[in-house]
Amino acid sequence: MESFERARLDTYFRKITSQFRPEEQPSSFLVTHLLPERPSFVRAVSAASKLRAVLPKPKSIVSIAQREVEAVAQCDPLSRDLFADPDRTVEYFENRARGERLVLLDVGGYFAPTINALWDRFSGTILGVVEDTENGHKRYAELDKLPCPVVSVARSPLKDPEDFLVGQSVVFSTEALMRSRGDILHGRPALVIGFGKLGSSIARLLHAKGVQVTVYDIDPIRRTQALSQGFTVARDRDKAIHNAGLVLCATGSISLRSEDFSTLRNGAYVATVTSSEDELDLASLPAVYDRTRDTEHVTRYQTTGHYFYLLNGGNAVNFLHGASVGPFIFLVQAEILAAIRMLARGDLGTGMHEVSAVDRAVIADTSLTYFNR
Repeated sequence: MESFERARLDTYFRKITSQFRPEEQPSSFLVTHLLPERPSFVRAVSAASKLRAVLPKPKSIVSIAQREVEAVAQCDPLSRDLFADPDRTVEYFENRARGERLVLLDVGGYFAPTINALWDRFSGTILGVVEDTENGHKRYAELDKLPCPVVSVARSPLKDPEDFLVGQSVVFSTEALMRSRGDILHGRPALVIGFGKLGSSIARLLHAKGVQVTVYDIDPIRRTQALSQGFTVARDRDKAIHNAGLVLCATGSISLRSEDFSTLRNGAYVATVTSSEDELDLASLPAVYDRTRDTEHVTRYQTTGHYFYLLNGGNAVNFLHGASVGPFIFLVQAEILAAIRMLARGDLGTGMHEVSAVDRAVIADTSLTYFNR
């Protein structure tokens, strides 16, 4: 990022922070991707709250960004296991923010498994959670009982540009990895599993490239939407997997289980839009499959009479090429800052919430002032 671009971005976040600064500043934990532009957002979070820890998503850390963020806040290693055990979770929270009013800024529902234990046992106050992704939204919404408010930006209209552009980056990176071993998209039927905002974007972009696209989704409403947009909708999931030369997984939950991999046609490619542990049941894949690196980011899985290719180890392919969506990501980050103020007030009830349309309009207008050039 050029110095003048960084200066403009920092000025934008200072404006957003001034518009949504809480009257009483809470403490915060931040789960985030550490991409090149992310330090500006981290500084904004630290201006809106007392930032006690940054927890970088492990598959998307750019070292120069991490070094810059470490000058602002403590960086701790992140894994699903870190917040899976209640005792370990409470101990971590006590070490970092004992007795404080705390907002949790999440990307993928990392705090969801132990949020009830935190509510009961943490010496401070859990004001609530801000969740950025559809996967995380579902993790919180599916809990039997939410002890605190969760403000989700996953379904915000301000996130639509990001989702569309992430779909573009996924298709770009998938094609680049296929080309690294001499293959192309054309002439290879594709199956998109999941027809949410990301999956539908991927399906449309593949179709625009002349690829034959089939869609599968467990939700009949989304299957109907896909059909209305001209896509072939799979009636038989196993048959669709077997017929595809490229399988793109975009559900945020397990798309392919161990038995599905043997259904893949020989030479098929598998790519995902999120972490491998969230999208693929690779741990249960039979040990008869030998794994060999075909190119730097393409792994060949082979057993007697069967083989397929896994892109980027099953992790989001677009992070190999920066996963950039331009200034549109700053809309979502600004909405997260607005959500901090909502939670800091302490007057939201338990359950799922959204940022108001009025606040979203302020964010969009500010973004246009700084980035519509």
